Amino acid sequence: MEEREELQSVLPYLPVVMRSSSPFWPSQAVETLRELGTGRVNSGQHLFEAISDLRNALSLSSEPLAPSASHGYALFFDEVMSREESAKWFEYVLPELGNLLFKLPSLLELHYHNNMTIDEGPMLTTALRLLDSQQPGLVFLSQELIAALLACSLFCLFPDSDRPVKHLPIINFDELFASLYDDYSKKQENKIWCIVHYFQRISSEMPKGLVSFERKVLPFKNDSIHVSYPEANFWSTSAVPLCKFEVHSSGLIEDQLSEAIEVDFANKYLGGGALGRGCVQEEIRFMVSPELIVGMLFLPAMADNEAIEIVGVERFSSYTGYASSFRFSSDYVDEKEVDTHGRRKTRIVAIDALCCPGMRQYRADFLLREINKAFCGFLYQFKYQLYQKLLQENGCSPALFDAATSTSTETSDGKFSNHKITNSQNNYDTIKQGSNIGVATGNWGCGAFGGDPEVKAIIQWIAASQALRPFIAYYTFGLDALQNLDKVAHWILSQRWTVGDLWNILIEYSTKRSKGETNAGFLRWLLPSIYGHGAGMDLPNLV
Repeated sequence: MEEREELQSVLPYLPVVMRSSSPFWPSQAVETLRELGTGRVNSGQHLFEAISDLRNALSLSSEPLAPSASHGYALFFDEVMSREESAKWFEYVLPELGNLLFKLPSLLELHYHNNMTIDEGPMLTTALRLLDSQQPGLVFLSQELIAALLACSLFCLFPDSDRPVKHLPIINFDELFASLYDDYSKKQENKIWCIVHYFQRISSEMPKGLVSFERKVLPFKNDSIHVSYPEANFWSTSAVPLCKFEVHSSGLIEDQLSEAIEVDFANKYLGGGALGRGCVQEEIRFMVSPELIVGMLFLPAMADNEAIEIVGVERFSSYTGYASSFRFSSDYVDEKEVDTHGRRKTRIVAIDALCCPGMRQYRADFLLREINKAFCGFLYQFKYQLYQKLLQENGCSPALFDAATSTSTETSDGKFSNHKITNSQNNYDTIKQGSNIGVATGNWGCGAFGGDPEVKAIIQWIAASQALRPFIAYYTFGLDALQNLDKVAHWILSQRWTVGDLWNILIEYSTKRSKGETNAGFLRWLLPSIYGHGAGMDLPNLV
Protein backbone atom coordinates (compact mmCIF):
# COMPACT_ATOMS: atom_id res chain seq x y z
CA MET A 1 0.00 0.00 0.00
CA GLU A 2 1.12 3.54 -0.72
CA GLU A 3 0.91 4.56 2.95
CA ARG A 4 3.28 1.69 3.84
CA GLU A 5 5.77 3.01 1.32
CA GLU A 6 5.51 6.47 2.85
CA LEU A 7 6.09 5.00 6.31
CA GLN A 8 9.11 3.07 5.05
CA SER A 9 10.75 6.31 3.85
CA VAL A 10 10.67 7.83 7.33
CA LEU A 11 10.83 4.63 9.41
CA PRO A 12 14.64 4.70 9.93
CA TYR A 13 14.18 8.07 11.66
CA LEU A 14 11.27 7.03 13.93
CA PRO A 15 11.61 5.28 17.31
CA VAL A 16 9.04 2.54 16.57
CA VAL A 17 9.81 -0.79 14.90
CA MET A 18 7.74 -2.76 12.37
CA ARG A 19 5.85 -6.02 12.78
CA SER A 20 3.50 -7.35 10.09
CA SER A 21 3.76 -4.00 8.32
CA SER A 22 2.58 -2.14 11.41
CA PRO A 23 4.53 0.08 13.83
CA PHE A 24 4.81 -1.11 17.42
CA TRP A 25 6.82 -0.74 20.64
CA PRO A 26 9.10 -3.60 21.73
CA SER A 27 7.87 -5.39 24.88
CA GLN A 28 10.62 -3.90 27.05
CA ALA A 29 9.61 -0.40 25.95
CA VAL A 30 5.96 -1.16 26.72
CA GLU A 31 6.90 -2.05 30.30
CA THR A 32 8.73 1.26 30.78
CA LEU A 33 5.90 3.26 29.24
CA ARG A 34 3.40 1.57 31.55
CA GLU A 35 5.57 2.44 34.52
CA LEU A 36 5.63 6.07 33.38
CA GLY A 37 1.85 5.97 33.25
CA THR A 38 1.62 4.90 36.90
CA GLY A 39 3.37 7.99 38.23
CA ARG A 40 6.19 6.03 39.88
CA VAL A 41 8.87 8.10 38.17
CA ASN A 42 9.24 11.04 40.58
CA SER A 43 12.55 12.83 39.93
CA GLY A 44 14.74 14.11 37.15
CA GLN A 45 17.23 11.35 37.85
CA HIS A 46 14.55 8.67 37.62
CA LEU A 47 13.23 10.29 34.46
CA PHE A 48 16.60 9.96 32.78
CA GLU A 49 16.79 6.33 33.91
CA ALA A 50 13.46 5.75 32.17
CA ILE A 51 14.85 7.48 29.09
CA SER A 52 17.85 5.13 29.16
CA ASP A 53 15.57 2.08 29.54
CA LEU A 54 13.49 3.14 26.55
CA ARG A 55 16.57 3.76 24.45
CA ASN A 56 17.96 0.33 25.37
CA ALA A 57 14.65 -1.26 24.39
CA LEU A 58 14.97 0.42 21.00
CA SER A 59 18.64 -0.62 20.61
CA LEU A 60 19.80 3.01 20.71
CA SER A 61 22.45 2.52 23.40
CA SER A 62 25.17 2.55 20.72
CA GLU A 63 24.19 6.14 19.86
CA PRO A 64 25.38 8.07 22.92
CA LEU A 65 23.55 11.16 24.08
CA ALA A 66 25.26 14.42 25.03
CA PRO A 67 27.53 13.58 28.02
CA SER A 68 25.84 16.03 30.42
CA ALA A 69 22.25 15.23 29.39
CA SER A 70 21.51 13.19 32.52
CA HIS A 71 22.77 16.04 34.74
CA GLY A 72 20.69 18.53 32.75
CA TYR A 73 17.45 16.61 33.25
CA ALA A 74 18.19 16.23 36.97
CA LEU A 75 19.11 19.91 37.30
CA PHE A 76 15.93 21.19 35.72
CA PHE A 77 13.34 18.85 37.21
CA ASP A 78 14.93 18.50 40.66
CA GLU A 79 16.42 21.94 41.26
CA VAL A 80 15.16 24.58 38.83
CA MET A 81 11.57 23.50 39.27
CA SER A 82 9.98 24.32 42.60
CA ARG A 83 8.82 21.39 44.73
CA GLU A 84 5.19 22.15 43.86
CA GLU A 85 5.89 22.37 40.12
CA SER A 86 7.96 19.20 40.20
CA ALA A 87 5.21 17.31 42.03
CA LYS A 88 2.64 18.35 39.42
CA TRP A 89 4.97 17.37 36.59
CA PHE A 90 5.69 13.87 37.91
CA GLU A 91 2.19 13.15 39.25
CA TYR A 92 0.13 14.40 36.33
CA VAL A 93 2.08 15.51 33.26
CA LEU A 94 4.65 12.73 32.93
CA PRO A 95 2.07 9.91 33.22
CA GLU A 96 0.03 11.59 30.47
CA LEU A 97 3.14 11.77 28.28
CA GLY A 98 3.81 8.09 28.96
CA ASN A 99 0.28 7.25 27.83
CA LEU A 100 0.71 9.47 24.77
CA LEU A 101 3.93 7.69 23.83
CA PHE A 102 2.15 4.36 24.27
CA LYS A 103 -0.40 5.53 21.66
CA LEU A 104 2.22 6.54 19.08
CA PRO A 105 2.00 3.34 16.97
CA SER A 106 -1.79 3.60 16.76
CA LEU A 107 -1.57 7.32 15.98
CA LEU A 108 0.80 6.53 13.12
CA GLU A 109 -1.54 3.79 11.87
CA LEU A 110 -4.47 6.21 11.93
CA HIS A 111 -2.40 8.88 10.19
CA TYR A 112 -1.48 6.64 7.27
CA HIS A 113 -4.98 5.15 7.09
CA ASN A 114 -6.40 8.65 6.75
CA ASN A 115 -3.64 9.71 4.38
CA MET A 116 -4.92 12.83 2.66
CA THR A 117 -4.47 13.60 -1.02
CA ILE A 118 -4.97 16.73 -3.08
CA ASP A 119 -6.72 15.94 -6.34
CA GLU A 120 -5.42 18.69 -8.61
CA GLY A 121 -3.69 17.17 -11.61
CA PRO A 122 -1.36 14.52 -10.13
CA MET A 123 -2.42 13.00 -6.81
CA LEU A 124 -0.28 14.53 -4.10
CA THR A 125 0.13 12.57 -0.89
CA THR A 126 0.28 14.48 2.39
CA ALA A 127 1.41 11.52 4.54
CA LEU A 128 4.40 11.74 6.88
CA ARG A 129 7.57 11.05 4.90
CA LEU A 130 10.97 12.54 4.26
CA LEU A 131 10.57 15.70 2.15
CA ASP A 132 13.96 15.41 0.50
CA SER A 133 15.85 18.29 -1.05
CA GLN A 134 14.62 19.31 -4.52
CA GLN A 135 11.38 17.36 -3.96
CA PRO A 136 8.46 19.74 -3.34
CA GLY A 137 5.85 18.19 -1.12
CA LEU A 138 3.33 18.63 1.66
CA VAL A 139 2.80 16.79 4.97
CA PHE A 140 -0.29 17.16 7.16
CA LEU A 141 -0.01 16.07 10.81
CA SER A 142 -2.58 16.15 13.58
CA GLN A 143 -1.61 18.14 16.65
CA GLU A 144 -1.99 14.94 18.69
CA LEU A 145 0.52 13.07 16.52
CA ILE A 146 2.84 16.08 16.74
CA ALA A 147 2.54 15.98 20.54
CA ALA A 148 3.48 12.30 20.57
CA LEU A 149 6.49 12.93 18.33
CA LEU A 150 7.62 15.81 20.57
CA ALA A 151 7.32 13.49 23.57
CA CYS A 152 9.74 11.20 21.70
CA SER A 153 12.11 14.18 21.47
CA LEU A 154 11.84 14.78 25.22
CA PHE A 155 12.68 11.12 25.84
CA CYS A 156 15.47 11.20 23.21
CA LEU A 157 13.99 8.26 21.30
CA PHE A 158 14.80 9.27 17.72
CA PRO A 159 17.73 7.41 16.10
CA ASP A 160 20.57 9.84 15.37
CA SER A 161 23.20 7.91 13.44
CA ASP A 162 21.75 8.28 9.92
CA ARG A 163 20.46 11.84 10.24
CA PRO A 164 23.69 13.62 9.13
CA VAL A 165 23.73 11.56 5.93
CA LYS A 166 20.36 13.06 4.99
CA HIS A 167 21.34 16.55 6.23
CA LEU A 168 18.68 16.39 8.92
CA PRO A 169 18.98 18.58 12.04
CA ILE A 170 19.05 17.14 15.55
CA ILE A 171 15.62 16.34 16.97
CA ASN A 172 16.23 14.84 20.43
CA PHE A 173 16.32 17.15 23.46
CA ASP A 174 19.57 15.84 25.02
CA GLU A 175 21.65 18.81 23.81
CA LEU A 176 19.00 21.23 25.09
CA PHE A 177 19.25 19.84 28.63
CA ALA A 178 23.00 19.18 28.48
CA SER A 179 23.61 22.82 27.58
CA LEU A 180 21.69 23.88 30.69
CA TYR A 181 24.13 21.94 32.86
CA ASP A 182 27.34 22.67 30.93
CA ASP A 183 26.86 26.40 30.60
CA TYR A 184 23.91 27.40 32.79
CA SER A 185 22.11 30.50 31.63
CA LYS A 186 18.71 31.99 32.26
CA LYS A 187 17.85 32.00 28.57
CA GLN A 188 18.55 28.26 28.32
CA GLU A 189 16.44 27.61 31.41
CA ASN A 190 13.60 29.64 29.92
CA LYS A 191 13.77 27.85 26.59
CA ILE A 192 13.14 24.62 28.51
CA TRP A 193 10.34 26.30 30.46
CA CYS A 194 8.57 26.97 27.15
CA ILE A 195 8.87 23.29 26.19
CA VAL A 196 7.72 22.13 29.62
CA HIS A 197 4.78 24.53 29.49
CA TYR A 198 3.76 23.08 26.14
CA PHE A 199 3.70 19.57 27.61
CA GLN A 200 1.70 20.81 30.59
CA ARG A 201 -0.87 22.32 28.26
CA ILE A 202 -1.31 19.34 25.95
CA SER A 203 -1.47 16.97 28.94
CA SER A 204 -4.47 18.81 30.34
CA GLU A 205 -6.22 19.27 26.98
CA MET A 206 -5.03 17.78 23.71
CA PRO A 207 -5.43 20.14 20.71
CA LYS A 208 -7.47 18.76 17.83
CA GLY A 209 -6.25 20.67 14.79
CA LEU A 210 -3.89 19.98 11.90
CA VAL A 211 -0.53 21.46 10.89
CA SER A 212 0.95 21.34 7.38
CA PHE A 213 4.63 21.35 6.44
CA GLU A 214 5.62 22.14 2.86
CA ARG A 215 8.95 22.07 1.06
CA LYS A 216 8.83 24.75 -1.64
CA VAL A 217 11.22 24.55 -4.58
CA LEU A 218 12.08 26.82 -7.52
CA PRO A 219 13.51 24.20 -9.94
CA PHE A 220 16.78 25.09 -11.62
CA LYS A 221 15.51 23.45 -14.82
CA ASN A 222 12.51 24.84 -16.69
CA ASP A 223 9.37 22.75 -16.97
CA SER A 224 5.78 23.40 -18.00
CA ILE A 225 4.34 23.35 -14.47
CA HIS A 226 6.62 25.02 -11.93
CA VAL A 227 7.95 28.53 -11.67
CA SER A 228 11.65 27.93 -12.21
CA TYR A 229 14.61 29.64 -10.55
CA PRO A 230 14.67 33.16 -12.02
CA GLU A 231 17.74 34.62 -13.71
CA ALA A 232 18.79 38.28 -13.37
CA ASN A 233 16.95 39.29 -16.54
CA PHE A 234 13.67 38.12 -15.00
CA TRP A 235 14.05 40.69 -12.24
CA SER A 236 15.42 43.53 -14.31
CA THR A 237 12.55 43.37 -16.82
CA SER A 238 9.65 42.64 -14.45
CA ALA A 239 6.68 44.98 -14.89
CA VAL A 240 4.98 43.92 -11.67
CA PRO A 241 4.03 46.95 -9.53
CA LEU A 242 5.49 47.25 -6.03
CA CYS A 243 3.14 46.25 -3.24
CA LYS A 244 2.18 48.36 -0.24
CA PHE A 245 5.00 48.75 2.32
CA GLU A 246 4.14 49.20 6.01
CA VAL A 247 6.89 50.06 8.50
CA HIS A 248 6.55 49.20 12.20
CA SER A 249 9.24 50.58 14.49
CA SER A 250 7.93 48.52 17.41
CA GLY A 251 6.11 45.24 17.87
CA LEU A 252 6.87 41.63 16.95
CA ILE A 253 6.25 39.68 13.77
CA GLU A 254 4.34 36.94 15.58
CA ASP A 255 2.01 39.51 17.16
CA GLN A 256 0.89 41.00 13.83
CA LEU A 257 -2.86 41.12 13.40
CA SER A 258 -3.06 41.23 9.60
CA GLU A 259 -3.55 38.19 7.41
CA ALA A 260 0.13 37.68 6.63
CA ILE A 261 2.76 35.01 6.28
CA GLU A 262 5.39 35.37 9.01
CA VAL A 263 9.05 35.13 8.00
CA ASP A 264 11.28 32.81 10.03
CA PHE A 265 14.87 34.13 9.80
CA ALA A 266 15.98 30.57 9.39
CA ASN A 267 19.13 28.53 9.37
CA LYS A 268 19.38 26.24 6.36
CA TYR A 269 18.82 23.49 8.94
CA LEU A 270 15.26 24.18 10.08
CA GLY A 271 15.14 25.33 13.69
CA GLY A 272 18.78 26.43 13.80
CA GLY A 273 19.99 26.25 17.38
CA ALA A 274 16.53 25.77 18.90
CA LEU A 275 17.55 22.48 20.50
CA GLY A 276 21.01 23.74 21.39
CA ARG A 277 22.21 27.07 22.73
CA GLY A 278 20.65 29.34 20.09
CA CYS A 279 18.14 31.95 21.21
CA VAL A 280 17.45 34.50 18.49
CA GLN A 281 14.49 35.00 16.18
CA GLU A 282 14.08 31.48 14.77
CA GLU A 283 14.85 29.69 18.02
CA ILE A 284 12.45 31.85 20.01
CA ARG A 285 9.66 31.23 17.51
CA PHE A 286 10.23 27.49 17.87
CA MET A 287 10.11 27.71 21.66
CA VAL A 288 6.79 29.57 21.88
CA SER A 289 5.29 27.27 19.21
CA PRO A 290 7.04 23.92 19.81
CA GLU A 291 5.00 22.17 17.12
CA LEU A 292 7.43 23.77 14.66
CA ILE A 293 10.15 21.47 16.03
CA VAL A 294 8.51 18.41 14.45
CA GLY A 295 9.45 19.71 11.00
CA MET A 296 13.07 19.09 11.96
CA LEU A 297 12.29 15.36 11.97
CA PHE A 298 11.64 14.99 8.24
CA LEU A 299 12.82 18.19 6.49
CA PRO A 300 16.50 18.09 5.44
CA ALA A 301 18.56 21.26 5.03
CA MET A 302 17.35 23.83 2.50
CA ALA A 303 19.23 24.45 -0.73
CA ASP A 304 19.49 27.93 -2.28
CA ASN A 305 16.31 27.37 -4.30
CA GLU A 306 14.17 26.08 -1.43
CA ALA A 307 12.00 27.34 1.42
CA ILE A 308 9.79 25.69 4.03
CA GLU A 309 6.25 26.83 4.81
CA ILE A 310 4.42 25.70 7.94
CA VAL A 311 0.72 26.44 8.45
CA GLY A 312 -1.39 25.85 11.55
CA VAL A 313 0.97 25.78 14.52
CA GLU A 314 -0.45 26.90 17.84
CA ARG A 315 1.34 29.34 20.10
CA PHE A 316 1.51 28.28 23.76
CA SER A 317 3.86 30.75 25.49
CA SER A 318 4.35 34.47 25.99
CA TYR A 319 7.88 35.78 26.44
CA THR A 320 10.03 38.82 26.97
CA GLY A 321 13.55 39.66 25.88
CA TYR A 322 15.84 38.38 23.16
CA ALA A 323 18.98 36.24 23.10
CA SER A 324 20.50 36.29 26.60
CA SER A 325 17.56 38.27 27.99
CA PHE A 326 14.94 35.81 26.70
CA ARG A 327 12.42 34.79 29.38
CA PHE A 328 9.28 32.66 29.37
CA SER A 329 6.67 34.94 30.91
CA SER A 330 3.26 33.23 30.90
CA ASP A 331 0.72 31.06 29.17
CA TYR A 332 -0.50 32.22 25.77
CA VAL A 333 -3.99 31.44 24.48
CA ASP A 334 -3.89 31.33 20.70
CA GLU A 335 -7.12 32.74 19.27
CA LYS A 336 -6.23 32.55 15.59
CA GLU A 337 -9.10 31.41 13.38
CA VAL A 338 -9.05 27.96 11.80
CA ASP A 339 -9.21 27.31 8.06
CA THR A 340 -11.22 24.65 6.26
CA HIS A 341 -8.39 22.11 6.70
CA GLY A 342 -8.45 22.49 10.49
CA ARG A 343 -5.25 24.56 10.56
CA ARG A 344 -4.84 27.77 12.50
CA LYS A 345 -4.34 30.71 10.17
CA THR A 346 -0.74 31.08 11.27
CA ARG A 347 1.55 30.83 8.25
CA ILE A 348 5.30 30.73 8.79
CA VAL A 349 7.88 30.56 6.01
CA ALA A 350 11.47 29.60 6.78
CA ILE A 351 14.06 31.19 4.49
CA ASP A 352 17.78 31.12 5.20
CA ALA A 353 19.92 34.14 4.33
CA LEU A 354 23.60 34.22 3.44
CA CYS A 355 25.69 33.73 6.56
CA CYS A 356 28.42 36.33 7.24
CA PRO A 357 28.38 37.59 3.64
CA GLY A 358 30.59 40.65 4.12
CA MET A 359 31.15 42.60 0.92
CA ARG A 360 30.12 39.69 -1.30
CA GLN A 361 26.48 40.42 -0.45
CA TYR A 362 26.69 43.38 -2.88
CA ARG A 363 27.69 41.16 -5.81
CA ALA A 364 24.99 40.52 -8.39
CA ASP A 365 25.10 36.75 -8.04
CA PHE A 366 24.60 36.90 -4.28
CA LEU A 367 21.82 39.46 -4.60
CA LEU A 368 20.17 37.05 -7.03
CA ARG A 369 20.53 34.23 -4.53
CA GLU A 370 18.89 36.26 -1.77
CA ILE A 371 15.97 37.56 -3.81
CA ASN A 372 15.23 34.12 -5.23
CA LYS A 373 15.31 32.63 -1.72
CA ALA A 374 12.75 35.20 -0.54
CA PHE A 375 10.68 34.78 -3.71
CA CYS A 376 10.55 31.02 -3.20
CA GLY A 377 9.25 31.55 0.33
CA PHE A 378 6.68 34.19 -0.57
CA LEU A 379 5.31 32.51 -3.71
CA TYR A 380 2.26 30.23 -3.77
CA GLN A 381 4.02 27.11 -4.99
CA PHE A 382 1.41 24.46 -5.72
CA LYS A 383 1.86 22.38 -8.85
CA TYR A 384 -1.55 23.27 -10.20
CA GLN A 385 -1.15 27.04 -9.99
CA LEU A 386 -0.11 27.44 -13.59
CA TYR A 387 -0.68 31.19 -13.61
CA GLN A 388 2.64 31.61 -11.84
CA LYS A 389 4.38 30.26 -14.92
CA LEU A 390 2.67 32.97 -16.94
CA LEU A 391 3.91 35.58 -14.48
CA GLN A 392 7.47 34.38 -14.90
CA GLU A 393 7.33 34.31 -18.69
CA ASN A 394 5.40 37.53 -19.23
CA GLY A 395 6.37 39.84 -16.37
CA CYS A 396 2.76 40.06 -15.13
CA SER A 397 1.79 42.65 -17.73
CA PRO A 398 -2.02 42.61 -18.07
CA ALA A 399 -1.71 43.14 -21.82
CA LEU A 400 -0.01 39.75 -22.15
CA PHE A 401 -2.88 37.79 -20.59
CA ASP A 402 -5.08 37.67 -23.71
CA ALA A 403 -5.74 33.95 -23.82
CA ALA A 404 -8.48 32.47 -21.66
CA THR A 405 -6.83 30.83 -18.66
CA SER A 406 -7.96 28.73 -15.71
CA THR A 407 -6.16 29.52 -12.44
CA SER A 408 -6.29 28.28 -8.88
CA THR A 409 -5.63 30.70 -6.04
CA GLU A 410 -5.47 30.46 -2.28
CA THR A 411 -7.86 32.52 -0.20
CA SER A 412 -7.48 33.63 3.40
CA ASP A 413 -9.56 30.74 4.75
CA GLY A 414 -7.23 28.17 3.22
CA LYS A 415 -9.54 27.21 0.35
CA PHE A 416 -8.45 26.93 -3.26
CA SER A 417 -10.87 28.41 -5.78
CA ASN A 418 -10.79 27.94 -9.54
CA HIS A 419 -11.44 30.89 -11.86
CA LYS A 420 -12.05 30.90 -15.61
CA ILE A 421 -10.59 34.11 -16.96
CA THR A 422 -11.82 35.50 -20.27
CA ASN A 423 -9.72 38.64 -20.67
CA SER A 424 -6.29 39.88 -19.71
CA GLN A 425 -7.16 42.58 -17.16
CA ASN A 426 -9.59 40.27 -15.33
CA ASN A 427 -6.87 37.60 -15.25
CA TYR A 428 -4.41 39.95 -13.59
CA ASP A 429 -7.01 41.34 -11.16
CA THR A 430 -8.24 37.90 -10.13
CA ILE A 431 -4.72 36.70 -9.41
CA LYS A 432 -4.13 39.75 -7.25
CA GLN A 433 -7.37 39.14 -5.35
CA GLY A 434 -6.53 35.47 -4.76
CA SER A 435 -3.15 36.33 -3.31
CA ASN A 436 -4.63 38.33 -0.45
CA ILE A 437 -2.19 37.26 2.25
CA GLY A 438 0.65 39.68 2.94
CA VAL A 439 4.15 39.22 4.37
CA ALA A 440 5.22 40.10 7.92
CA THR A 441 8.98 40.30 8.23
CA GLY A 442 11.92 42.27 9.54
CA ASN A 443 15.70 42.27 9.55
CA TRP A 444 16.13 38.90 7.89
CA GLY A 445 19.73 37.71 7.92
CA CYS A 446 20.93 40.92 9.58
CA GLY A 447 21.68 39.86 13.17
CA ALA A 448 24.05 36.97 13.78
CA PHE A 449 24.24 36.40 10.01
CA GLY A 450 25.64 39.92 9.41
CA GLY A 451 23.59 41.07 6.42
CA ASP A 452 22.95 44.67 5.36
CA PRO A 453 19.48 45.54 6.75
CA GLU A 454 18.77 48.23 4.14
CA VAL A 455 19.54 45.91 1.24
CA LYS A 456 17.66 43.02 2.83
CA ALA A 457 14.56 45.18 3.34
CA ILE A 458 14.53 46.15 -0.34
CA ILE A 459 15.14 42.56 -1.46
CA GLN A 460 12.16 41.32 0.55
CA TRP A 461 9.95 44.09 -0.79
CA ILE A 462 10.83 43.22 -4.38
CA ALA A 463 10.28 39.50 -3.78
CA ALA A 464 6.93 40.02 -2.03
CA SER A 465 5.76 42.25 -4.88
CA GLN A 466 6.75 39.76 -7.56
CA ALA A 467 4.95 37.02 -5.60
CA LEU A 468 1.82 39.22 -5.79
CA ARG A 469 1.56 39.67 -2.05
CA PRO A 470 -0.69 42.69 -1.38
CA PHE A 471 1.54 44.19 1.29
CA ILE A 472 4.68 43.74 3.32
CA ALA A 473 4.61 44.63 7.03
CA TYR A 474 8.21 45.36 8.02
CA TYR A 475 9.25 45.33 11.69
CA THR A 476 12.49 47.28 12.15
CA PHE A 477 12.95 46.40 15.85
CA GLY A 478 14.11 50.00 16.29
CA LEU A 479 17.23 49.56 14.15
CA ASP A 480 18.86 52.97 13.57
CA ALA A 481 19.81 52.19 9.97
CA LEU A 482 16.12 51.83 9.10
CA GLN A 483 14.74 54.90 10.87
CA ASN A 484 13.91 56.52 7.50
CA LEU A 485 12.70 53.35 5.80
CA ASP A 486 9.07 54.49 5.80
CA LYS A 487 9.93 57.82 4.17
CA VAL A 488 12.03 56.19 1.46
CA ALA A 489 9.38 53.54 0.81
CA HIS A 490 6.72 56.25 0.52
CA TRP A 491 8.87 58.15 -1.99
CA ILE A 492 9.53 55.02 -4.05
CA LEU A 493 5.82 54.23 -4.20
CA SER A 494 5.09 57.81 -5.24
CA GLN A 495 7.33 57.24 -8.27
CA ARG A 496 5.22 54.22 -9.26
CA TRP A 497 8.27 52.07 -9.80
CA THR A 498 7.95 48.44 -10.83
CA VAL A 499 9.81 45.45 -9.48
CA GLY A 500 12.27 45.79 -12.37
CA ASP A 501 12.87 49.49 -11.66
CA LEU A 502 13.71 48.96 -8.00
CA TRP A 503 15.83 45.89 -8.73
CA ASN A 504 17.88 47.82 -11.28
CA ILE A 505 18.43 50.67 -8.80
CA LEU A 506 19.52 48.15 -6.16
CA ILE A 507 21.98 46.60 -8.61
CA GLU A 508 23.36 50.07 -9.44
CA TYR A 509 23.86 50.85 -5.76
CA SER A 510 25.40 47.45 -4.98
CA THR A 511 27.85 47.76 -7.88
CA LYS A 512 29.05 51.11 -6.56
CA ARG A 513 29.23 49.74 -3.02
CA SER A 514 31.24 46.69 -4.03
CA LYS A 515 33.68 48.89 -6.00
CA GLY A 516 34.13 51.21 -3.03
CA GLU A 517 32.55 54.14 -4.88
CA THR A 518 30.15 54.73 -1.98
CA ASN A 519 30.06 53.78 1.68
CA ALA A 520 26.56 55.15 2.27
CA GLY A 521 23.69 52.86 3.12
CA PHE A 522 21.15 52.27 0.37
CA LEU A 523 18.51 54.59 1.84
CA ARG A 524 20.90 57.52 2.25
CA TRP A 525 22.43 56.88 -1.18
CA LEU A 526 19.00 56.85 -2.82
CA LEU A 527 17.54 59.90 -1.03
CA PRO A 528 20.22 61.97 0.70
CA SER A 529 17.76 64.85 1.04
CA ILE A 530 15.87 62.92 3.72
CA TYR A 531 19.04 62.93 5.78
CA GLY A 532 19.58 66.67 5.27
CA HIS A 533 22.39 66.34 2.74
CA GLY A 534 21.54 67.93 -0.58
CA ALA A 535 18.54 67.66 -2.80
CA GLY A 536 18.68 63.93 -3.40
CA MET A 537 19.72 61.85 -6.40
CA ASP A 538 18.71 63.05 -9.83
CA LEU A 539 16.68 59.92 -10.46
CA PRO A 540 14.21 59.79 -13.34
CA ASN A 541 10.55 59.04 -12.85
CA LEU A 542 10.59 55.47 -14.11
CA VAL A 543 6.87 55.11 -14.78
